[in-house]
Amino acid sequence: MMKKIKKGFLGLTLAVGLLVTTACGTDASKAEETEPIKIGVVGEVNEVWDFVKEKLAADGVEIELIKFSDYATPNVALAEGELDLNSFQTKIFMDSFNEDHGENLVAIADTVIAPLGIYSSSIQDISEIKENDVIAIPNDVSNEGRALLLLQTAGLIEVDPSKGQIPVVEDITSNPLNLTFETLDSSQTARALDDVTASVINSGMAVDAGFIPTEDAVFLEPVTESSDPYYNAIVSREEDKDNEVFKKIIEAYQAEDTKEVIAETSKGSSIPVW
Repeated sequence: MMKKIKKGFLGLTLAVGLLVTTACGTDASKAEETEPIKIGVVGEVNEVWDFVKEKLAADGVEIELIKFSDYATPNVALAEGELDLNSFQTKIFMDSFNEDHGENLVAIADTVIAPLGIYSSSIQDISEIKENDVIAIPNDVSNEGRALLLLQTAGLIEVDPSKGQIPVVEDITSNPLNLTFETLDSSQTARALDDVTASVINSGMAVDAGFIPTEDAVFLEPVTESSDPYYNAIVSREEDKDNEVFKKIIEAYQAEDTKEVIAETSKGSSIPVW
């Protein structure tokens, strides 16, 4: 009887030992695995981030670029934890998203400023816009305001100065040509070119549509000291802003060789701001 008990006990001991060893081996294996850092970007062409991704891979940091076709989804995905970072938006756009959605996304590094442009398939110069023409502009708060301020700088309209950097169409105080403004999603203003006299198009969307902003825009946004709200940024959730891996990503992005890639791929239309 004792022999049977000992034999049974030994079998149990070996089984438990095997289970513990297997479990420990599994945990160790998991500990060695690292998930790629998921970064949300907008548009199919992301040569700068492709370059940074290659640099980081040599450093042992794996990046996965998640591509979006609109400006709303990447912030929702980041806030909900589907992304680790995103890099597509201006600071003022991020602030507007936070206010509208009760989120607390933060800009952890400046990247570039991409001047907004007015484009047209029917005119060659801003002076050719005539009475009763239709102009398409983005419809989100930050980009609508930026577009209206650009049209003001171009001499086409005047807006209420008390509205700061976020005026809307209703804040136009002078419209001598009686222009009509068609507000569209940012991803649609380039596609509307055949249906309107001119469109205000974000730089990334313009590049995706085949334009070179510095060459093809009939009027391009000037860059001044007051342009900081329009700086593009790498954005994270507030609780992750001091993540050590993110600091490596910032360092890889904010480098001299990255500036060269930005200049080459954007034809000078994106300007580094770090």
